[in-house]
Amino acid sequence: MSRLRRSLHKFYEKAEAILVPGLTSSQYGYYKVLRGLVSGKTWLDLGCGHQVFADWMVKEQAEVLGRCRTIFGIDLDWIGLRTHPGISNKTFGDLTALPFADGTMELVTANMVAEHLEDPAAVLREVYRVLAPDGVFVFHTPNFRGWVIQIASRIPEAVKKRLIWFLERRRAEDVFQTHYRLNTPEQIAAAAAKAGFAVEEIQMISTSAATVMLGPVVLAELLYIRALQAPKRRQLRSNIVAVLRKKIGQ
Repeated sequence: MSRLRRSLHKFYEKAEAILVPGLTSSQYGYYKVLRGLVSGKTWLDLGCGHQVFADWMVKEQAEVLGRCRTIFGIDLDWIGLRTHPGISNKTFGDLTALPFADGTMELVTANMVAEHLEDPAAVLREVYRVLAPDGVFVFHTPNFRGWVIQIASRIPEAVKKRLIWFLERRRAEDVFQTHYRLNTPEQIAAAAAKAGFAVEEIQMISTSAATVMLGPVVLAELLYIRALQAPKRRQLRSNIVAVLRKKIGQ
């Protein structure tokens, strides 16, 4: 990390502690939900890539992997899949045609995958099929109403990839096409009902600021995030963690 980027991160950390104390990445919100559900489960991670959580959450990944009975991962990103350090049961495959028998999974997850689904209804049908009765599907995804996604969904892919590299240092090969067809509470509730799921929980959560590399501009974003802490504004928070359950007897 360059000296300038380190300085901007330090500035941000101090500003965040003052303006929005306790704010963290939404990845931690997803982790907190998942860690309460994973113990002793047979678990399938959809679009698993090369890690369960963000790259820096090594301890959290080790913890949840240690709690489950066994874990399977599936992805069409072969390079990411083959380098995943925590999953040995890896499958190169399509999420709309899961190569697993009916009712064999107790937990299915997807971390920052739902926004990329071209046909979320087909994926939900497959998830429902492979889940055992009372099984749970947990996924973490951006909220389409969040300001970052409102902008990102309107700019060309090439420009988006350059911005993501500048702001997050995320490589172009780790940025995939988005569709945002399962990215509001209303979309999730409708798709879940159609697939047969009961919606157990839809959490609207905020994540760390996106404009860290823009210096003082981040102060405005932090003030906006603080305003979203009001329950009446939760629909504008940046991320969603949804918990869907396959009803017993189905």
